[in-house]
Amino acid sequence: MSLRSIGRSLAALAAFFVLMLLLARPARARVTPLDRALAATLDRHGFTGEIESTLESRLGRNIDRKLAKLGRDLFFDSILGLNDDNSCAGCHAPAAGFADTQSIAIGIENNGVVGPGRSGPRNQRRAPTVINTAFYPTLMWNSRFFAVSGDPFDNSLGFSFTSPEGMSLSSLPHLLDAQAFIPPTEITEMTGYEGPPSHDLVREEVAERVNGAEEYRRRFGKSFRQVKRGGDVTYEMIAAAIAEFEMSLTLADAPIDRFARGKRNAMTEEQKRGALLFFGEARCVRCHAVSGESNEMFSDFKQHAIGVPQIAPTDDPALSNVVFDGPGANEDFGLEQVTGNPADRYKFRTSPLRNVALQPTFFHNGSFTSLEGAIRHHLDVVASATEYTTDHLAPDLQGETGPLAPVLAAVDPILAAPIELTECEIGWLVAFVGEALLDPRANAKDLARLIPDELPSGREIHDFE
Repeated sequence: MSLRSIGRSLAALAAFFVLMLLLARPARARVTPLDRALAATLDRHGFTGEIESTLESRLGRNIDRKLAKLGRDLFFDSILGLNDDNSCAGCHAPAAGFADTQSIAIGIENNGVVGPGRSGPRNQRRAPTVINTAFYPTLMWNSRFFAVSGDPFDNSLGFSFTSPEGMSLSSLPHLLDAQAFIPPTEITEMTGYEGPPSHDLVREEVAERVNGAEEYRRRFGKSFRQVKRGGDVTYEMIAAAIAEFEMSLTLADAPIDRFARGKRNAMTEEQKRGALLFFGEARCVRCHAVSGESNEMFSDFKQHAIGVPQIAPTDDPALSNVVFDGPGANEDFGLEQVTGNPADRYKFRTSPLRNVALQPTFFHNGSFTSLEGAIRHHLDVVASATEYTTDHLAPDLQGETGPLAPVLAAVDPILAAPIELTECEIGWLVAFVGEALLDPRANAKDLARLIPDELPSGREIHDFE
């Protein structure tokens, strides 16, 4: 064989091996102009997709799984409710993303069901999700609980609550620890009308109940040396356990997060196009923000009036535990209830959008029951509110809506003019919000597994549909 022939053979063999090496490598996702545009947009807004990984560093410790499990049992136990018929989980249902199954919450005097079949007198608003609340600087629809520093992990400037608590809970380490002091003291949520006259006395009675359950004392003893040595379970310990459970419900690793961390095929083309609309032409990010104090939660945590139709239970007083606002007792004045300023009427905190697809209802009063309907409302609030009907709501919420003219007069300038999108573009936007912001771990089947089989108190667990 000539040298030339040998050279040709070696060259062919080398080419063959190079080809094999190339074929053996995993295929790299092609970076498209759409990918580059979205990556640049996220970078401009400071969105990292890494917010979940910061939880423990911001806490300055690891999540205490044993304490969180104890908090889970308390969360599902009516032992905390002096009316003996409701628990935290009664209004924050696992299968609904730990949000409400109802348009307007049903607290005390319920039928023991959690799901579409829940019945009883209603309160005034929908119960929001508990998932990811560790990162929320304000809590509640009218933001009446908040970290003054703008950081729920920072109590240096205190935690502000409405009277009678005021700033008295500011020594607690996290906003969720402080907030856990409140639900058992709320008459229509858990306390009932026959409870003690002060919040402190309510908490004392709740702590006394827990101390009376030997299995709870045993479990608290595993987390608190004081109890192990024979001391009492205090309400501070109860609040710490509930807050730890809520912190463990941090589920913020959605397709948008993986995309931001470099996995360009984590989102579909429709979701990417919807994201660009969300951050651009549709103007959603102006309120559903991701930067700074928003902690990548898709909310500015500020209050806005967005023209949501006012709904309330029908005229029968037995259908409601709350007297609604306005001359017709069919309005919710929102932030004005906290500030006393009429300019704040109809303003509610921007709803964070992570895992929002798990919710069966939307807005502060659940007046919309589809994500697409809620998105379309934002695009043209005047047309949406004017054409709104209550036909899709529960029978007791199908009465006349509250006055519309003042609601529309108060609409935030951000939404005053319609946002014109094609039907295709609306579909992309729905795909982004409903799919790309949904952590795959946040699904009804897996979340329902958190429902305890039995409770340390020996009480019955609600009937979760």
